[in-house]
Amino acid sequence: MKRHPYTHTAGARTYRFHDLKDLMAKATPARSGDLLAGVAAHSAEERAVAQMALAEVPLATFLNEALVPYEADEITRLIIDTHDALAFAPVSHLTVGDFRNWLLGDAVDGEALAALAPGITPEMAAAVSKLMRNQDLILVAKKCRVVTRFRNTLGLPGRMATRLQPNHPTDDASGIAASLLDGLLYGSGDAVIGINPATDNVPQVIKLLTMLDDIISQYAIPTQSCVLTHVTNTIEAIHRGAPVDLVFQSIGGTEATNRSFGVSLALLGEARSAALSLARGTLGDNVMYFETGQGSALSAHANFGMDQQTCEARAYAVARRFKPLLVNTVVGFIGPEYLFDGKQIIRAGLEDHFCAKLLGLPMGCDVCYTNHAEADQNDMDVLLTLLGVAGCNFIMGIPGSDDIMLNYQTTSFHDALYARRVLGLRPAPEFEAWLQKMDIFSPDAQFRLNPSLPPAFGKALLRLP
Repeated sequence: MKRHPYTHTAGARTYRFHDLKDLMAKATPARSGDLLAGVAAHSAEERAVAQMALAEVPLATFLNEALVPYEADEITRLIIDTHDALAFAPVSHLTVGDFRNWLLGDAVDGEALAALAPGITPEMAAAVSKLMRNQDLILVAKKCRVVTRFRNTLGLPGRMATRLQPNHPTDDASGIAASLLDGLLYGSGDAVIGINPATDNVPQVIKLLTMLDDIISQYAIPTQSCVLTHVTNTIEAIHRGAPVDLVFQSIGGTEATNRSFGVSLALLGEARSAALSLARGTLGDNVMYFETGQGSALSAHANFGMDQQTCEARAYAVARRFKPLLVNTVVGFIGPEYLFDGKQIIRAGLEDHFCAKLLGLPMGCDVCYTNHAEADQNDMDVLLTLLGVAGCNFIMGIPGSDDIMLNYQTTSFHDALYARRVLGLRPAPEFEAWLQKMDIFSPDAQFRLNPSLPPAFGKALLRLP
């Protein structure tokens, strides 16, 4: 009798997994979302056995066994149709377990990983991450460098950027401006100055974009702005002549998930073309900003029996298609139904960062949690520090770490300053030079803040809208 391809024996007991999708789910470290979906391992033993069985699966299997049918899902078609066989060749003979060992080897450096990225599918990245301890995820991600440019240079070694997020529950211009000034005075904002609008319509989007553009222009800040509205609103704002730098959109790892967001690959392509037509970048043309998060596919009833981390990794294929400036996982935002506590959030953040970097994405992380999760700011300190060690491209910066519009907890301007100081990380080079020129940072680049309000901003407080 032919042996089922996904079986493994532990002692006197033989475990059988239905297919590759089931094996991947059972091998995933425990998290509440997979339990909710009914795809998680039933015991720690079953999880360990699944990991051992997954380690024996050839990487090439992922090119022949689609987790979501090719005919039914445009993300699967994107993954298969754009796979680079030549880039895959150096590891094409390896199993998932061998691939883990290869990645951890001293002979594999950033140059080798950058060359490999087009040959790795999201499912391969997700599979190998399931065999890794946290330190493995950090070590390999540290080797990966993904550099992008618009008005500054992001992702260089020894640097970590921040998104300045001056949200306000009523889009009050004075409140936004005060938060924005506060963030700049702590050295935040080199990744992007990005607002989640409370009133999500085109006229309001244009108003916020114009406000941000005026501030960036007035102070000659080498950064970019973004209003995190639906992509269709941004396209319309571009048509109306708005000063759009980056196009934002939340994305998922299946066509059905993206349909629930009201987007498709074709629509994202249209948006990128519209943004490129404005030619507002001074150093580069990476004009897209994507956010993702484990649990989005399940919450949309669009996970097709996959575990949430594999679904998340598939979203990175969507992002990779459009050469973004920024991608980040909003890791704890969706809630404890998907990542229950600090331990699960920390693990997920490291997985997401690793998988995205392995696939060649400029990955950041919103180190965050909701107030009904079993997590606190100490957990976020741990994840922030680990991601800083792992070479995360950017994090969030919000006054007091409390987003008063979205009602969740994330990282503050102070947290970003802490990470830069303790890990010796610096802002984007063009932004760092601006901080020194404006007397916000000391000239010696030791992140010492000016003890008094820099002269250029003295009158700004009096002119808040």
